[in-house]
Amino acid sequence: MAKHALLSASSSHRWLHCPPSARLGENYEDKGSNYAAEGSEAHLLSEHKLKVLLGINSEDPTPTLTYYTDEMDECAENYATYILELFETAKQTCADPVVLIEQRLDYSKYVEGGFGTGDCIIIADGTLHIIDFKYGQGVQVEANDNPQIKLYALGALEVFDGIYDIDTVTMVIFQPRRDNVSTHTVFKESLYQWAEEILKPTAELAFSGDGEFSCGEWCRFCKAKYDCRERAEYNLDLARFDFKLPPQLTDDEIEEILGKIDNLISWASDIKDYALHTALSGKQWTGWKLVSGRSTRKYKDESAVAEAVKAAGFDPFEHKILGITAMSTLLGKKRFEDLLGSFIEKPEGKPTLVPDSDKRPVFHTAQNDFIEN
Repeated sequence: MAKHALLSASSSHRWLHCPPSARLGENYEDKGSNYAAEGSEAHLLSEHKLKVLLGINSEDPTPTLTYYTDEMDECAENYATYILELFETAKQTCADPVVLIEQRLDYSKYVEGGFGTGDCIIIADGTLHIIDFKYGQGVQVEANDNPQIKLYALGALEVFDGIYDIDTVTMVIFQPRRDNVSTHTVFKESLYQWAEEILKPTAELAFSGDGEFSCGEWCRFCKAKYDCRERAEYNLDLARFDFKLPPQLTDDEIEEILGKIDNLISWASDIKDYALHTALSGKQWTGWKLVSGRSTRKYKDESAVAEAVKAAGFDPFEHKILGITAMSTLLGKKRFEDLLGSFIEKPEGKPTLVPDSDKRPVFHTAQNDFIEN
């Protein structure tokens, strides 16, 4: 199993906000997840496809992949093609651009024991490209002010800045399952300033287990999230509103609750999951018991069912057109667009309240339109 740094780049969003969480997490077993395993396999496949496009010998890992799907193959292919396009563009202005794949990067100059692996690095004419492949689709990831990719950039600068005289760093998040390619370019000096003024002092606190606990959306992947006292107190703070009905609350109170409610729901769900899993391991919770949940009937053998129904003179199959995702997989993305692009529409989504920082345009209600007119 690969060794991970205590202050890893992938967990930096958390320990930069909540420094003591790094040491606290050492007390918990790293159980992993199917999502993480799936992501690792997608990275293996994308690395292979990129090497093939670049003319580098590579053994196809597909036969060994547990989570392989046509979607994974397409995402890996798109990633490799994107990198190749960046490389070809770089060659138009640079005689000998450099491409590095799965490059180990050491940022321990600023973070004790800090190292990670960059998915792809391209160096050309004073510009360093750092590309990070994200296979997950649960949360859209942005390159702007992303601490993980900034740590990778610092590690790359440590090795290559003196050799190639780099001026700017372009950081790219390639997230195909969200149709998201996020790019952010900075001067290297701004990264060095962030490293000295924010990263280094915070990392020192995190490594020593000091600093203040802080609760927020970065708790999502924390190993201690189930029984963290700070997280519990943060969410239980909403109890001071006595669970009044919305009309009984002031606008200020509702705005405060809106800012915390997603974390409250997530925390409550985590508590239920923790209680269930420990109960399955033998824990007895006073006043609670394990029972079988609701289930639905299912066929034991669909082929046998189909044959029996056809023999009785009936059609056992439901006939309907493939959904858009399945149809796109069947035809391929380009042919799908050519054949069916004019038949596709995307209705406006259901209104939802989000923070002002969300990049989506404002939903216009009839009342808003009346006010604007």
